Amino acid sequence: MLAALAVLSNAFVPSIAPVSSLQASFAGNELITNTPVRPTSGNLVMDGKSNIIRDRIKTVNNTKKITSAMKLVAAAKVRRAQDAVLQTRPFSETLQKIFGALIKQLGREFLDLPLLQEREVNKVVLVCLSGDRGLCGSYNSYAIKRTEQRMAELKAAGVEVSLITVGKKISSYFNKRDTPVLRSYEMGQSPTGADATAISEELLADFLSGECDSVELIYTRFVSLIASTPAVRTMLPLKPRGIETEGDEIFEMTSEGGQFSVKREAVEAAEPAELPKDLIFEQDPVQILNAILPLYLNGQILRTLQESVASELAARMQAMQSATDNAKSLSKTLTSEYNRARQAAVTQELLEIVAGATAASES
Repeated sequence: MLAALAVLSNAFVPSIAPVSSLQASFAGNELITNTPVRPTSGNLVMDGKSNIIRDRIKTVNNTKKITSAMKLVAAAKVRRAQDAVLQTRPFSETLQKIFGALIKQLGREFLDLPLLQEREVNKVVLVCLSGDRGLCGSYNSYAIKRTEQRMAELKAAGVEVSLITVGKKISSYFNKRDTPVLRSYEMGQSPTGADATAISEELLADFLSGECDSVELIYTRFVSLIASTPAVRTMLPLKPRGIETEGDEIFEMTSEGGQFSVKREAVEAAEPAELPKDLIFEQDPVQILNAILPLYLNGQILRTLQESVASELAARMQAMQSATDNAKSLSKTLTSEYNRARQAAVTQELLEIVAGATAASES
């Protein structure tokens, strides 16, 4: 066995003796048999490993393409979210007109409606909105911080707080904490009326049954493509006055000059509908108003869902733009480093050649 191992080891040891046939073919020339090996210095470039930098440049450029594509995808989704908001405007305006007309007709009789009754606040339900995914900068963290801030304010006032979370990010965060989470919903990329109805029905049931005294909504208010602000809004009880005079804002994204921007347009409140003086209601106007208020609540929740999605997409656009700019800068830096390394390697080789030629001429 030892003899066999010795034979194998000898077979893998390279021979340094020159071959006679090779010497014969180079008759009259000097044959170098022992070439010294230059020790490695640890420098990636001087060791002939500059391909590492080149591969990194390629990786950074591929990342830049991905982030640029994600920015364009987010921009397309912002346009769809914008169209969804515009499609809900006619319904909201009609509802506001009818609401204003009924209030004018009833005077102060509508103040006894259950959804308008204010009571002593001992328990509050916070409906907090976030996104389902990351890669959108500080959008989700701002929503979480604003929720925790509002919870601390209410607890300091001796008010019991429970949560209803909308969005995977904020749901996963608070599910690991001690704060009770009553229900969790997914945000999605295109909220629908059915999504808003599912949330509003649960809120109405909790408020009318007395399980909570107030419902507050924490969402991200869309300001521009580079700014959004977490806001707190009281949803229940509804204010007796102000619904019929509440204005609105419409945001329209444009791409003038190759750059994305947002145009803001203020929309005044819809004028109350003119009801005939001899109009006879088949039902009590108070009952009609009591049926309209849940529709108004549903429309407001849908609007905040759509605005939160638009804010998330705008934040993702900005984050991907920053990532693209950083990748471009890093690629430029690495390219300069690679070129300097190549020049240093070529200069080193030229110096070695000149030094060898000088030594040969002197000898």
